[in-house]
Amino acid sequence: MLFSHLKKTTNGQLSLDQDLEVSRFSTDTRNLTGHPSEVFIAIKRKRDGHDYIKNAISKGTRNFIVSSDIEVADVNVLLVSDTLKAFHQIAYHHRKKFKIPLIGITGSNGKTIVKEWLSTILSEHFYVVKSPRSYNSQIGVPTSLMEIKKNHEVGIFEAGISQKGEMEHLQKIINPTLGVFTNLGHAHDDGFDSLDQKLEEKLALFSNSEKVICRGDTSYFAKIQKQLGDKLVSWNPDGTGKYNVKWNPHYIAVNSYKFQTEFSDPSQLENLTHAIVAALEMGLAQDEIQRGVNLIENVPMRLELKEGINGCYLLDDTYNNDVIGLKVALDYLESHQQNSKRTLILSDILHSGLPDEKLYKDVSDLLKSKSVDRLIGVGPRISAAEHVFQIERIFFDSTDALLADLPDFKDEMVVIKGARDFELERVTQKLEERSHGTVLEVNFESLQYNLNQYRNLLKPTTKLMVMVKANAYGSGLLEVANFLQHQRVDMLGVAYVDEAILLRKNGIHIPIMIMNPHIASFDQFEKYDLQAEIFSFSYLNRMMRDTQKPPKIHLKIDTGMHRLGFAKDHILQLTENLKKHPDLIVESIFTHFSSSDMKSEDTFTSLQAEEFDDVYNQIVDALGYQPIKHACNSAGMVRWPQYHYDMVRLGIGLHGFDPSGELSLRHSSQLKTVISQIQHLKAGDTVGYSRKGKIENDSKIAIIPIGYEDGYSRIFGNGRAHVRVNDILCPTVGNVCMDMTMIDVTDVDVSEGDEVIIFGNNPEISDLAKWSDTIPYEILTNVSNRVKRVFVSE
Repeated sequence: MLFSHLKKTTNGQLSLDQDLEVSRFSTDTRNLTGHPSEVFIAIKRKRDGHDYIKNAISKGTRNFIVSSDIEVADVNVLLVSDTLKAFHQIAYHHRKKFKIPLIGITGSNGKTIVKEWLSTILSEHFYVVKSPRSYNSQIGVPTSLMEIKKNHEVGIFEAGISQKGEMEHLQKIINPTLGVFTNLGHAHDDGFDSLDQKLEEKLALFSNSEKVICRGDTSYFAKIQKQLGDKLVSWNPDGTGKYNVKWNPHYIAVNSYKFQTEFSDPSQLENLTHAIVAALEMGLAQDEIQRGVNLIENVPMRLELKEGINGCYLLDDTYNNDVIGLKVALDYLESHQQNSKRTLILSDILHSGLPDEKLYKDVSDLLKSKSVDRLIGVGPRISAAEHVFQIERIFFDSTDALLADLPDFKDEMVVIKGARDFELERVTQKLEERSHGTVLEVNFESLQYNLNQYRNLLKPTTKLMVMVKANAYGSGLLEVANFLQHQRVDMLGVAYVDEAILLRKNGIHIPIMIMNPHIASFDQFEKYDLQAEIFSFSYLNRMMRDTQKPPKIHLKIDTGMHRLGFAKDHILQLTENLKKHPDLIVESIFTHFSSSDMKSEDTFTSLQAEEFDDVYNQIVDALGYQPIKHACNSAGMVRWPQYHYDMVRLGIGLHGFDPSGELSLRHSSQLKTVISQIQHLKAGDTVGYSRKGKIENDSKIAIIPIGYEDGYSRIFGNGRAHVRVNDILCPTVGNVCMDMTMIDVTDVDVSEGDEVIIFGNNPEISDLAKWSDTIPYEILTNVSNRVKRVFVSE
């Protein structure tokens, strides 16, 4: 459509420079490529999209939908009263062009899995369009709906809400013909008055649906039945409902049908049953459904960022393959700047409904717009389309052929995207740097959730520094710093210069403060554009002596922590020194609250703030300008809003630990391993060094590949700690070894290779801290660098 056509759709005011064909809509300038078909929609949220219009123009964007007058020339502007509402209107009109059945999925859990599995099954019969990943929000849903094309025969879209009133908007633009309600849980309870209200709000998605599928033996089924009436299609393991379901070892029985599956976990079986019943309602035959079920594997449905060989990073997205998902993966790539060279390993794209020439020409255009440097194609169809690609490229007929003649990889970001048939996870395994069975998973969505919780406490003008010292609290310095830069935090804080230099060498360009610069390292500050915390006269004098152009400095004031900083008695001497160096820029003046999390020490914290205010004013009077003023750490951000000043410093809170105990945060990390071996021991046997593990009854003992060299302390041995195996907490047995730990799995149905959770949701890091009489900081930062980090995005 032409950009001018959006005027009628949105009832906006049009200012036209050159009417362009538009088809791409984005609310995030970080995903813009400058293609003439792009439209940037400036949405006012916590951060106002209008503030980034100049950034969008610098990227080449020429089409804008705004709700505030902007003074820019040579671009197309559509002025509307509400840009989010306008986006919904555009998506609504786009959806109306297509008379295909749309399946809407909502619920508290399982929406994305049911959507993906149902898409896999329906793709055996239809050309399917679906929302990528968990694009189920007020922005994600219209973004997904804009991807419906003429070749599509069925659409599957999920809808998520976090407060009342939201589903009304999503219902209008999706307007599903068939609905799937997965379940009702406690996620996002804060946005609703009660569970009943949340249920009613979610079911509003199906107000115009012809049929709605749900499980019939839940405690809330009667309420669903009352609201949905005759349109309800229930399945039930107890034999009632339209579909009588039985879960058996290796198959699911649905009425007279049997569908083979390797899944055994109840939640997996429930999700798969939703998908099977929906496929039956869509008219698929049993053999078509079974073919689709056979393609479903218990693989992570998420992007995974991993360290690879030869300085590479791997963006692993091997569980499915479609053009929309490829766009999302390449957009995600924008937030990771560790390597400038970008390589895509891509299999044949199946079930697109497009002629191969058109399909791969679109892919070629996408790769060009996302600055991909090299394509490695896998499969006969993409190989036959070699001529449409205009970048460095090499093709293989199969994954086996690729593995037999693997190209060189060095210092690059490698995106691996493939259909399940091609088993590209074998390529990922080949390119991974470490194969340690123990893995620390860091979830970017949890980091973002926690970051937003703290940002919501701040005024729009308050800056945010995030501490990434100690390898970003054990989570991974480069990866977390790249994430934070993409989230537009104002500054990073590190402990030492070498950490900052590593960041600069890997694409981090935002300001970095060094908390404890080595006195001999000041000559590096100008070269790498670093800023120094100065806490003593010796450091100040040495810096002025060793640098031709002194860096920006941050003056640390000791108001009672008594760790580092200028004491109140030294401020007059400090100001005299500063007056001697008028070219020296004091970027900030700050202090550190020693006990901002402790109510019992609130009087002391107030005295610290009072002293800091006095010292700050003295220094400002001497300087003649006002540097940034900051004092609050994670706990202070929550408990002391009156002392947010100009900037705050977020540390452990980012990773899911609120020292104040007042915020509801998400654990960002999960440490897990696998069972290496199982031993069947008799009463009287002993386990481990010094025979500390005494077996009192016949027992089943599992050995897991994690020990004190990995950060799992010796203190956790001899039953002082537990790990989770198949949802059962199992105690340690005997002493923890350097590389191994023994656990008692006598009461668990378990096999070698099964997953073991060291910490995550159960047990939590706080549990391990309690068992070892320490704090969560130490547990997280103790995880050894030899443990493989995997960064996931759901």
